[in-house]
Amino acid sequence: MAIYVIDDHPLMREAIVMLLRRLRPGTELVELSQLSELEAAVATRGQPELFCLDLKLPDTLGLSGVRLVSSQYPGVPLAVISATAASDVEEWCREAGADVYIEKSAGAAEIVNTLRLMLQGDSEMGGLDDVTRLSKRQKQLLLMLDEGLSNRDIAERLGISEHTVKVHLWRLFRRLGVKSRTQTLHYARVNGLLTTY
Repeated sequence: MAIYVIDDHPLMREAIVMLLRRLRPGTELVELSQLSELEAAVATRGQPELFCLDLKLPDTLGLSGVRLVSSQYPGVPLAVISATAASDVEEWCREAGADVYIEKSAGAAEIVNTLRLMLQGDSEMGGLDDVTRLSKRQKQLLLMLDEGLSNRDIAERLGISEHTVKVHLWRLFRRLGVKSRTQTLHYARVNGLLTTY
């Protein structure tokens, strides 16, 4: 398994790789400057465990890179790390298949924390309930979604960043096999998850 960092700016690509090396020593890290190199790299360097993808690459247009990666590797977590303001493109990136959107201006600690959460296996999350298979944090999120809280409100209540909330929501969506807050709440109500907490 390998982590693929695809960014055409060498300095940014090397910075992300450096953060990942500290986060996951010994993991195969593959640096690419354009998306056209991906297929050959996967064939020689190994199956992807995570993609860190810049939104604007020399061989992509708009969201084409996000769509391509998410369609070719649908089960692999995809983090878009871009200089473009989240308010401008985050929702579109998520609709195109990205799991999380991180602004490059977020800073090293925020980027590391988000990527750490994406790489954690479910067994590492702690406190899993055998009946519902949800962590304590995921149960908290369900209740807060049911209250109609925004990501910012959830972040303030839990004392964590909005990026961290987004990753926790991504993990919850994946666990339940849903793609949105609305689907999550529907699933939770149909399966009695809100009444058990």
